[in-house]
Amino acid sequence: MFAKVLWVVASLAFAFPPLLHAQAYPARPVRLIVPFPPGGSVDVVARALTPKLSERLGQQVVIEDRSGASGIIGTESVARAKPDGYTLLINTIPFVTNAYVYSKVPYDPFADFVPISWLCASPGTLVVNPSLPARSVRELLALAKSKPGALNYSAAGAGTNPHFAGELFNFLGQVDIVAVQYKGGGPSLLAALGGEVGITFPNISEAIPHAKTGKLIVLAVTSTKRSAALPEVPTIAESGLPGYEFVTWHGVLAPKGTPAEIVALLNARIKDTLTAPEQRRLFEQMGFEIVASTPEEFAAHLKRESEKWGKVIKERHIRVE
Repeated sequence: MFAKVLWVVASLAFAFPPLLHAQAYPARPVRLIVPFPPGGSVDVVARALTPKLSERLGQQVVIEDRSGASGIIGTESVARAKPDGYTLLINTIPFVTNAYVYSKVPYDPFADFVPISWLCASPGTLVVNPSLPARSVRELLALAKSKPGALNYSAAGAGTNPHFAGELFNFLGQVDIVAVQYKGGGPSLLAALGGEVGITFPNISEAIPHAKTGKLIVLAVTSTKRSAALPEVPTIAESGLPGYEFVTWHGVLAPKGTPAEIVALLNARIKDTLTAPEQRRLFEQMGFEIVASTPEEFAAHLKRESEKWGKVIKERHIRVE
């Protein structure tokens, strides 16, 4: 009798391996790799997402920071991980732009990953240290034009979101504010807080706490419309630089080959987590707009972003050797 039961179980496993795999998943904690240092927007989104996602998965989602080389080190570790749903990646714009910025990247963002969900979108901000004598975008542009190459802005590494936001400002404003690269969004923000640099372009979630204390002054947001999180703050486009737009996105991916049933389960749990009223309020208070897309919608978004920023990078000759 026991042998017969074993035969039946083995037969089911052979006939329906993906189904049994999905039913058993997750049987242990899931790692979510953050390829940037703590304190940046990717880390902020991950820490806002994981507590409630852990509850819905029935297993802890453990954040693991693996920073370096504009996200390349952590991203590669996920590309090489076993595609079983227990190692996931949360990333942002450098996921698709590093291939244009660096001469060689050890993974293909499209061939080595499967999209799970585009989580949220948010504007960045243009902030200055109070010691900088500019209180509007127009004043900053005038100051930069009067002192070409003398002003600095901090970025989270070459090819990161603040770097692109700053270079777009330079390009459209016809100014030369010099980028100073730091190892991640947290150190980049600390440099502006400490006065090492006078200007930076953090995500809105990173800027809000310091704007409230007066340690940084938010001159503008980088989207085409004002943010509900900072309704009194104008956009860069409306306050002196028409046509300026920069919006950050965050999404979750898995290694290529992850079973479709696991991808579907993760997508459903993420959507349930993000669209819950209390979670939606939390994200909106931090300046994030919930998207909670399907895997297919996220895949299409990644393609669009790759094409858009590929053109900008080539036109601006942004390269890291």
